[in-house]
Amino acid sequence: MIVSVLAAVGIAVTSAPALAASTPLFPGTTYEDTLQFTPHGPVAIRVVRGPRPVGLFRLRTVLSNETVLGRETVSSMQRRLGSQATMVGVNGDFSRFADGNPSGILLRDGVLIAPPNSQRSSAGFGLDGTLDVRRVRFLGTWRGSGQRRSLNVLNDAPGKNGIALFTSEYGRTTPRIAGSYSVVLAPFPASVPNADLVAPVAAAAQNDGVRIAPGTAVLVARGNAAQKLQAEAQIGATVTLRLILQPDWPTVSDAVGGGPVLVRDGRPVYQANEAFEVSVIAPRHPRTAIGQLADGRTLMVVVDGRQSGYSVGMTTFEMAQTLTRLGAVRAMQLDGGGSSTLAFDGVVLNRPSDGRERPISTAVMLQYYGVYARPPLEAVVSPNGDGAAETQELSFKVVRPSTTTATLTAPDGTIAWQEADIAREPGEYDVAFPPATLTPEGEPASPLPPAEGRWTLTVSALDDQGLGSTATRRFTVNSTLASLRIAPVRVVVRRTGGRAVIRWTQSRAGRVKVTIETPEGVVVRTVSNAVLGAGAQAAVWDGRGANRKPVGTGRYVVRVTATNELGAVSLGGGIVVRFAR
Repeated sequence: MIVSVLAAVGIAVTSAPALAASTPLFPGTTYEDTLQFTPHGPVAIRVVRGPRPVGLFRLRTVLSNETVLGRETVSSMQRRLGSQATMVGVNGDFSRFADGNPSGILLRDGVLIAPPNSQRSSAGFGLDGTLDVRRVRFLGTWRGSGQRRSLNVLNDAPGKNGIALFTSEYGRTTPRIAGSYSVVLAPFPASVPNADLVAPVAAAAQNDGVRIAPGTAVLVARGNAAQKLQAEAQIGATVTLRLILQPDWPTVSDAVGGGPVLVRDGRPVYQANEAFEVSVIAPRHPRTAIGQLADGRTLMVVVDGRQSGYSVGMTTFEMAQTLTRLGAVRAMQLDGGGSSTLAFDGVVLNRPSDGRERPISTAVMLQYYGVYARPPLEAVVSPNGDGAAETQELSFKVVRPSTTTATLTAPDGTIAWQEADIAREPGEYDVAFPPATLTPEGEPASPLPPAEGRWTLTVSALDDQGLGSTATRRFTVNSTLASLRIAPVRVVVRRTGGRAVIRWTQSRAGRVKVTIETPEGVVVRTVSNAVLGAGAQAAVWDGRGANRKPVGTGRYVVRVTATNELGAVSLGGGIVVRFAR
C-alpha cells in the first residue's frame, strides 16, 4: 500500500512548491507542504492539521520497539501499529544517544514509563482533547518494613547512593551494576502515577543484571540505599511504591517530553528559560513541534533544515512565530535536527537532514480509529489494452469490529455495486473494480468495461463503541490516450540538436500537451500544446530545452497529457539523452 500512499502525497515527497498544496490524509486531517523564501535561504515547512483528538481521534505517544532501550523510525512504528489505527505522526522527545532512553516524560495510556525533566516543558494529552504544556516534577517513594523512603529514578540506573525502579517497559534485564542490590517485585501492577503500587518481593540478587519478566518490576539500589533495601524488602515481604507527578495531571492519558514551550496563550515565547544549550535553541536547525488551535484542533509541524538550496531550517523563536502564524494558542517543540520526521501510514513526508530517516526513541501520533479507504492505486485508470494504468486497486480498513456499507457509484450517479450492513472484524478489505456482476442464474459474470468518467467509492462504518465514520475516494476512468511510443529512446544531441519521434493514439478529441521533464517533474520543454482529434498522433522533439539550446546529458521523461470533458489523463515514458560534440 506504500505505492498508493505515495501517489496521494507524491508532490509533497518530491518537491517543495512555493504555495501550500493541501492533501487529505483521513477525515478531518490534511497535510500541507509549503516553501518560504527568507533572507537566510528557503525554508520547507510541513504542516498537518487535525481535529480535536476525541472520539474517533486521539493523540498518543509511541515507544520504540515497546521498550525504553533502543530506537525505531517513525514510519516503522506506524507500520507496526497499523492494524490498531490509521496514523500521522512526528518524532518525540530528545533521547540519550548511547541507549535511546528518553530525556523527559513518557506517559502512555496512563502508565508512566519515563519521568519528566522538571527543567524542561512536557506536553500532556488530555482525555478531553486538550494539549497541556507545562513543567512537571517527579517524586518517587518506596516503603517496605520500615519508613517511607525516596525513590530516585524510574527506568534508569540509580546514582551512587540511589534506588531505581525498572518496569517491564525498560527492557529484558536491568543493567549490571557493581555494588548493587536488587529485588524482584512480582506480580507488579501497571505503573500508574499518583497511586499506591503494592507488590510482594519474589526474589533478590546482588551485583547482577536481573530479568524483568512481563508483569514484574525490579528495584535496584546502590550504597546506603542498597543496605536499606536489603534490610526492609526481604523475600516474601510487601513493598508499596508511589510515582508522584506534580502537578498530578489526573485527566492526562499520554504525555511526552521535549521543550521548550513555543506558544503560550496565543503568543510566541521568546525566552522559555529551560535547560537547553544555546547551540540547540539559537541556530537554524530542522525543527519539530506540536500545537493546538483555539477550537481544539491539532497542529503538527516539521521544518526541514541543514540542506543548502532546499531548506536552511529555523531558530526556536522562528518556529514559535510559525506556530503562532498557523493559529496555535499553545505549542511545544520536540526533538529536532536529524530526528525531525513527519510520516503518514508508514511513509515519510519530509526530507530528514541525515538523508534518511533516523531511528528515535519516542513519537507522537494522531490516531484515527474510523474506517479508512486507501487512495486508489491509479488516480486515472485507462483500461484500453495498452498496458498502462489498466487495472485499479481499491480497499478499506477497519480497526474495530464494525458494520460497514461499501458503495461504488458510476459517473452517471447510479450505484454500480454495493455491500450493505456487513459485519466485519478488524482488517483490510478489497473492493473489486470493475464491479463484480452476476448472471441471471446468480453466477459470477465477467465484469463489463467500466464507464468512462468519475467514479466514487464510499464506505461507512458503525463500530462496536457506537461511533460512526465515513470515507470517500474518487478516481477517473479515461481511455483517451493509448500506446505511447518513443523512438529512439536513446537520443544523441549535437550542437544542431537531435530528433525523437513521440507517437500515441487518441480515442477522442482533447487538448494535448507534450512535455519533456526531469525525473523530478521539472518541465524543460513544451514540445506541443494543441487540440487534437481522435486517431494516431505524433510530435517531434529536437533535443532542445525551452531556451532552444541542447539539453544536458541525462535521463528525461516524455509526458503526453490530454484534457477533455472526462478530465486529464497522462502517459509517460523515459528517454536518455547523450550530448555529442
